[in-house]
Amino acid sequence: MERLETLMARIDRFVQDRDWDQFHSPANLAKSISIESGELLECFQWDEKNFDLEAVKQELADVMNYCLQLSMKLGVDPIEIMDAKLDETEKKYPVEKAKGVSTKYTKL
Repeated sequence: MERLETLMARIDRFVQDRDWDQFHSPANLAKSISIESGELLECFQWDEKNFDLEAVKQELADVMNYCLQLSMKLGVDPIEIMDAKLDETEKKYPVEKAKGVSTKYTKL
């Protein structure tokens, strides 16, 4: 937890030092998440098995960076919202029905 807080403070300091917060509306950050996730997907575009791990790590870091920035902008705790979502998803996909299958919860 302490590492996440330290990382978030570092991201915030990086943005503040460059006066970029003025460009970081929730909508702009959400767009950036989508753009960067597209770049992450591009790493696997033609070959799902032989990908460049360094490129994947770079794009994954970009996605995660923007996700953390959006959580800060919205004033929500990323751990808290992820825990809440996992609680919800565990109910939708009980182990006894979902184990080993990729069926959507509405069809389990």
